Amino acid sequence: MDSTSRADGVDSAASAEQVVADGMVIEWDVPIEMDDGLVLRADVFRPIQDGRYPVIMAMGPYAKGLAFQEGYKGNWDRMVAAYPEIAEGTTNKYQNWEEVDPEKWVPDGYACVRVDSRGAGRSPGYLDIWSPRENQDFFHCIEWAAEQEWSSGRVGLLGISYYAMNQWYVASLQPPHLSAICVWEGAADYYRDLCRHGGILSEFLAGWFPRQVLRVQHGVGERGPRSAVTGKPVAGPETLTEAELAANHSDPGGEVRARPLDGDYYRERSPKYDRITVPLLSSGNWGGQGLHPRGNIEGYLSAASEQKWLEMHGDTHFSPFYSNRGVALQKRFFGHFLKGEDNGWESQPPVQLQVRHPGERFVPRAENEWPLARTQWTKFYLDPKDRSLSREPVDGEPVQYAATGDGVTFLSPTLTEDVEITGPVAAKLFLSSDTTDADVFLVLQVFDPDGEEVVFIGSNDPRTPVGLGWLRASQRKLDQERTLPYRPFHPHDEVWPLEPGQPVELDVEIWPTCIVVPAGYRFGLAVRGKDYENDGVDVPGAMYPMKGTGPFLHGDPTDRPADVFGGTNTLHFSGGRHPYVLLPVIPPTA
Repeated sequence: MDSTSRADGVDSAASAEQVVADGMVIEWDVPIEMDDGLVLRADVFRPIQDGRYPVIMAMGPYAKGLAFQEGYKGNWDRMVAAYPEIAEGTTNKYQNWEEVDPEKWVPDGYACVRVDSRGAGRSPGYLDIWSPRENQDFFHCIEWAAEQEWSSGRVGLLGISYYAMNQWYVASLQPPHLSAICVWEGAADYYRDLCRHGGILSEFLAGWFPRQVLRVQHGVGERGPRSAVTGKPVAGPETLTEAELAANHSDPGGEVRARPLDGDYYRERSPKYDRITVPLLSSGNWGGQGLHPRGNIEGYLSAASEQKWLEMHGDTHFSPFYSNRGVALQKRFFGHFLKGEDNGWESQPPVQLQVRHPGERFVPRAENEWPLARTQWTKFYLDPKDRSLSREPVDGEPVQYAATGDGVTFLSPTLTEDVEITGPVAAKLFLSSDTTDADVFLVLQVFDPDGEEVVFIGSNDPRTPVGLGWLRASQRKLDQERTLPYRPFHPHDEVWPLEPGQPVELDVEIWPTCIVVPAGYRFGLAVRGKDYENDGVDVPGAMYPMKGTGPFLHGDPTDRPADVFGGTNTLHFSGGRHPYVLLPVIPPTA
């Protein structure tokens, strides 16, 4: 018997356990049979009173039995210290990483269902993240929940990050009983949002998968953590050998490293936007550069849903979701679509922004569309003579920088009045390399009157810049049908090598952002040969270094060999070549 069938057989024999505790009926390890016979395991939290209740569901690989406080203690401690309200009104016994607290939802008449995805936690099988098989499993779990005697037949999806991303994917399959989705900080396009920024390999997957997923792979069993509530292994019940575990999971980091161009592998792990028709609330984070904001915005714009809303906020990856404001927003949305409540959701603006100011100050503002219709698209040209940003095109001598170095920064004049920059950003460069390729890293920055950079709390790093963009020069080809003046779109389907010394035109997408730059400050564009990096900060219990971009780095030597990406790049400013950054300037309202 191979490792997969052994895992399936042992776990399928286990039965669910039901208890009444903390004002809820709780069912542990409820079996959900898939179309191929494999049994996934779910925990169900529902009201004690008999009835039929709408379902809030999430499915993913982080182990439904692993307490947030134990699995990610540093994140929990920092979140609750900043927002004590999160830990109030609940025992916190059932807190789980990036999922709702059932003690805050069940009293309002919801059933909360957490499913360990195939091969993770208490669910057996082959672990293959974001795969078509996993998406099909999610479809079956949604339909299973709708058929239960305690279910109203209306299912909503809610969760952060992984538990948000797979909402886009399963919604593309159109489960009949899927009634609404709330995609909270969830990437969408597997190639562009997650795996290869601008065609450059992101190291995130290769580090995240063993760090957060494989540690709770099904079969880790007795070697892994136990549930603080049930006492059972969160990645059990059986314990497999290391060889059996290795044979029972894919290698997403290796798969992506081997696929530098977009294609079927990435497309089958990305949404089909024209098939997403369910009501949706997409909630993104300005500081999620490297993973989340682009997908939230692109998903909102591209989904075929007639009823859809966008909300954008700042702060960490977790606090906005669990805060009173976040939970209230989620409950209004699901109350309307799962319960039919007359709660004022009809008057919810299509776009709700938390407009960012220095000092982590956010001002809520309702809008009707994205990008904002009143945007003044403004070109700021790069001036090679004094490294400034000018409102007029400038000719000048070429500027060289090391292809793996800090590059060169172009600064605006000191502002005489506040300037709001909210929306997508794009840059046009004319660049040559002394080799056959070049990777371009762009950083949109803000500087205070003393010349110190103003950084912001991000979803995955406490000191992030305003905006980031990336592009591999050999993948500069544009999709002319999908490209917009403020959002270039690259198909990443073929390689156009550079001829050493010959400049090429590059259109670079900088991910959407929001910042009100005060009078007396300046903004700038850095053109670099490597990832942005600041002095960093020591964060207790952090899973990776915090130097400005968190885990979203691009230094894999197999993807960026030194003989190709280690030379000198040159920016050009003459012969009709006038590089610029296009900013979405928002005029002040009366």
